[in-house]
Amino acid sequence: MKRLTSLLMMASVAVIASHALSLQDFALSQSRPATIGEVRPAADARYYYQMDGPAINRVEYKSGRTTVILAEDVMPDTLAGWDGYQMSTDENVILLWARSEPIYRHSFKAEYFTYDRRQGRLTAVCPGRPVEIATMAGSGRQVAYVSDGNIFVHSLDGGQDIQVTTDGLKNHVTNGVPDWVYQEEFGMLNSICWSADDSEFSFLRWDESQVPMYSMTLYQGDCHPHSDFALYPGSFDYKYPVAGEKNAEVTACTYHLASRKLTTAPVRAHYIAQLAYMGRDLMVTTLNREQNRMDIIRACDGVVLYHEDSGTWIEESSATGTCFYDDAMVVKSEQSGYMQLYLVDNKGLCTPLTTENENVTAFYGRDNNQHYYYQCTAGPLNRAVKCIDRKGNVTALTPAMGTYSAQFNADFTHYVQTFSDATTPPQYRLMTTAGRTVRNLELNKDYAATYTAAQVPRRQFFTVPSQGVTLNGYMIRPVDFDPGKKYPVIMSQYSGPGSQSVLNKWKLDWEEYFATQGFVVVCVDGRGTGGREREFKTIVYRNLGHFETLDQLAAAHEMAKMPWVDSKRIGIWGWSYGGYEVLMAMSHPKAMYAAGVAIAPVTSWRFYDTIYAERFMRTPQENPDGYERSAPLTHVEDLKGQLLMMFGSADDNVHIINEMQYLARMHGASMMPELMVYPNMNHSINGCDIRYPLYRRVLDFFNRHLKH
Repeated sequence: MKRLTSLLMMASVAVIASHALSLQDFALSQSRPATIGEVRPAADARYYYQMDGPAINRVEYKSGRTTVILAEDVMPDTLAGWDGYQMSTDENVILLWARSEPIYRHSFKAEYFTYDRRQGRLTAVCPGRPVEIATMAGSGRQVAYVSDGNIFVHSLDGGQDIQVTTDGLKNHVTNGVPDWVYQEEFGMLNSICWSADDSEFSFLRWDESQVPMYSMTLYQGDCHPHSDFALYPGSFDYKYPVAGEKNAEVTACTYHLASRKLTTAPVRAHYIAQLAYMGRDLMVTTLNREQNRMDIIRACDGVVLYHEDSGTWIEESSATGTCFYDDAMVVKSEQSGYMQLYLVDNKGLCTPLTTENENVTAFYGRDNNQHYYYQCTAGPLNRAVKCIDRKGNVTALTPAMGTYSAQFNADFTHYVQTFSDATTPPQYRLMTTAGRTVRNLELNKDYAATYTAAQVPRRQFFTVPSQGVTLNGYMIRPVDFDPGKKYPVIMSQYSGPGSQSVLNKWKLDWEEYFATQGFVVVCVDGRGTGGREREFKTIVYRNLGHFETLDQLAAAHEMAKMPWVDSKRIGIWGWSYGGYEVLMAMSHPKAMYAAGVAIAPVTSWRFYDTIYAERFMRTPQENPDGYERSAPLTHVEDLKGQLLMMFGSADDNVHIINEMQYLARMHGASMMPELMVYPNMNHSINGCDIRYPLYRRVLDFFNRHLKH
């Protein structure tokens, strides 16, 4: 504890100026640091593309010279701008979309257009009709898209549309567009992939007919109101498989353009997590229901080129993150105890690329000299960018302290470097891989000066012990911190498997503001979180909520020992999994929290989706005791301290049944929580500047219960 004590007794941060920021500055988006926007490398490695409002610009890496390749004057009069774009291989045809309409949290419908740069011609793909996941072939001559669950192909040459599938039906069969649980837990929003020669494309088909239906009630509301529901509520109905119930049946299909023939790959699996081409061969990545066995299969002959078994679970990033080349693939795997890169050739020969005891957190690709570029942990709190050759020689492209990421050009001679740390807002530089700074793109100097002058407290890192394990944490103290006073403490955490909240990177949020209001905010990443060895993370297998709770309690008890902490005024906060952990921690026999805020909490993993819940807990049929122990519902009567529960009524992720069942049991036990419900809001509870009153309510709650 010497390290913790010495850190906490440091002198407070000097105040440079007297300007103080309001809660709005922290809760609303207009006070965020500047970004440079999305950078898309051009195929020739000399340029990159960026959207600038309604225009798309081409920027030369070396000189910064900018050329407009798509200007505002080509837009229809009825459009104000584009939401996104895709380019053909030769970059002469641009697929654009606008007027996006959200479906789930990450998916959308939109109106799509193609722009032929050589002819200066803009053409609607489906005039006046929004469709899903329009995906252009590399040649730019065909676009596959989905309408009402069926796939169509639009030809830019003839203008006609060919219907590929006919069995699409809402909540029964969907082609190309992933079902809800694939979107949420595998991050798959589009399963259509074209072959390199554009002779065919492959996609996944989901048969949801046996998946139970879920219905959410919708009201008129005030944020983007539904006028149709002014007197009678409406509903949103979709298929949602809860733990232990049936998933959709998924198959891999291929459409051959010349013959107009549709074939099905002879691959049978519970989950197909990735579909891609390696050269001319379609590759299918499969997982069993338990998600502890992964195969990468060549679809044409069923040969398994890569196989992996795990005693716990295989990470989603391993199952969905393989990078395919013409002759090989780069696979991410934790089989060594850390997330590493492996090179697998087209005969199945597997060779380790990275071997150090650090986790690869992103793979950027390889150059023509077989150098592989990646981001990795540099100690759990930091992220560095490195390069490794086939002989195992490693070159660090960035320092090890702070958080660095990169976006390389096509030949890996230049890259856009992003850097931040706990005291430095994001900085963007154009670099060469040889280490030279070409130019600064955005350093956020004015932003940094504003928040330095505004008495914003800084995050300080520390460690804390728990059952023989050392945990990482940060704390935020008031800038006028007086070690002779007693302060209330808010424990902030997320705690979900593989997540990380304690990182050496820039963040400015409600936590800093609450520190300006006289709170000490503390965050500790307990066992189960990421950035460290696999064993640290997977200890929670089949037993969620147990070790996470022990570690949060250990951190709270260590805080209570500090002479400047009022041990009777410690609170805890969390959202989603963090909200779940709030309820678990406040219900433990050794809980010492005076108050807690649980936002959108899971109250039983039986209510949650198959892929996430079963990845860590297996099914309720296999692990009934684990599901019982891990459910806050089981421990309602043991909850101690004042509770504020907050959630959106239209949360398609953590359904309202979680909160309603918990509240019902509280009422049965004569317990009276505080409650805040956000009509028609989803899991994120955002839009219409709702975050400001949300954080204001949380602050009011903690002021009432943690301050005398």
